[in-house]
Amino acid sequence: MKLKIWFLETRPQFLILPVVLSFLGTCIAWYYGHFHLGHAVLAFVGLLLAHISVNVLNDYHDFKSGVDLATKRTPFSGGSGILPGKLLEPGQVLRFGITCFLLATAIGIYFVVVTSWQLLPLLVVGALCILLYTPFILKRNWPEWSPGLGLGALPVLGAFFVQANEYSWPAVIASIPSGILVHNLLFLNEFPDVEADQTVNRKTLPITIGREKASIVYAALMIILYLWIIGWVIADKMPVYTLIALLTLPFTLKAILGARKYGDMKKLMPAMASNVLVVLLTQLLLGIGYILAKVI
Repeated sequence: MKLKIWFLETRPQFLILPVVLSFLGTCIAWYYGHFHLGHAVLAFVGLLLAHISVNVLNDYHDFKSGVDLATKRTPFSGGSGILPGKLLEPGQVLRFGITCFLLATAIGIYFVVVTSWQLLPLLVVGALCILLYTPFILKRNWPEWSPGLGLGALPVLGAFFVQANEYSWPAVIASIPSGILVHNLLFLNEFPDVEADQTVNRKTLPITIGREKASIVYAALMIILYLWIIGWVIADKMPVYTLIALLTLPFTLKAILGARKYGDMKKLMPAMASNVLVVLLTQLLLGIGYILAKVI
């Protein structure tokens, strides 16, 4: 029973994300002639530990701030419920989060040693996004950039780097959709938490610009996402087969329309579910697009 509680504390429903991020980064590397199975697997393990760390530390800080007690939990927001339910002690959760972070850090240091120091700035930025997100970044305007960068674009670029031993503009371009998608994953999930987040002085976009404008920004970013893919395919910087990512457009439209009905949880909840599906499937299809471009 205790093992199950620890597993639930990691918020496993969100841990599919590091799988698709690692997959996409590896597919990009393979397309450009770089592949290292050991590095690909180890990069995934490091990213998984980093995601667990940020989930667990976020849970700890939310409980200590008291916001957990004011939040209405949904399958997509509101924390794990482990600490409010007194299933674990706060100190245990804090130690768990720090341990996962240190293990991820050790893997990062290994990669710096065996590849290049040029990986270090990427890892430092990612680490700061993990450690500072809940206690500091969430209390500054537009905090959503942090997960978009640190748990979106940079992991894809990092997975590419540890196999290619270099950065490239095509890899940077291919990582941007992940940044937008993870940004919007957190963004839409914040809509139900506005009242609770205001009690602890958080400044998420739905708070700072209001949910009406935030729903428009969400829609605009999703449109930019698809235009980004189409534009770089036309510019011959992304393979044409990555256009299969456009298959997620119907789910995106559902998420956009639901976000516009933010005051109705019966409409918002399906939108949040569609948003998660778009985030995961779009990146999966982008990866498959790189594979198809290589083998066909």
